[in-house]
Amino acid sequence: MNGLINGFKAIAPSIPYIMNGIWVTLAIALVASIIGLVLGTLLSLCKIGRIKILNSFARGYTSVFRGTPLIMQLALAYFAIPQLLGINNVDPFTAAVLTFGLNSGAYMSEIIRSGINAVDKGQFEAASALGVRYWSMMKDIILPQAIKNILPAMMNEFISLTKESAIVSTISVTDLMRRSQIVSAQYYLYFPPMFVAFILYYIVVMVLTFLGGRLERRLSRSD
Repeated sequence: MNGLINGFKAIAPSIPYIMNGIWVTLAIALVASIIGLVLGTLLSLCKIGRIKILNSFARGYTSVFRGTPLIMQLALAYFAIPQLLGINNVDPFTAAVLTFGLNSGAYMSEIIRSGINAVDKGQFEAASALGVRYWSMMKDIILPQAIKNILPAMMNEFISLTKESAIVSTISVTDLMRRSQIVSAQYYLYFPPMFVAFILYYIVVMVLTFLGGRLERRLSRSD
């Protein structure tokens, strides 16, 4: 027990360094979520549209990204594809954000598609009867209603991205996980810095879960 306490005392000066990794973790999750939302919206519209080539592309895209491990996609984006294209000095943060964004887009497309399908069919019929064009109908009438219904699911996707972002430590992004590894190597102590990162991840996820719950309750009261 004394050894454990001494271990925490030894790494105490490095705890602020580990804590600052929270902002890197949240930045990756936030930017990837924005990319995923935009891409997921486009893919979902392709899936419910009548253009077969776009429909097939969207479904194939979703199948590939949902059917392969995220860490494999990250490795391809950072190590394999740049080498194939002869690209040097790939920024790990950019590779992480793009990979997570592209992956999130596949999941978001299904969330948004289900939200669109949940909108009352009468909305579609009324808009068509008024001569509203398809894309205008989606942008101004259907999507706003769909997104309101799926905001809790979108929040859950953001929480999942926050947790899954720990794998970016494998490409040297100095997120929360990576910083705990650096401190571990510096002091030759693994439990104290890893435990600090563990607690910080838990706190961040609990805060996000609380905010998601508040959002869901507010939306339910507004219905």
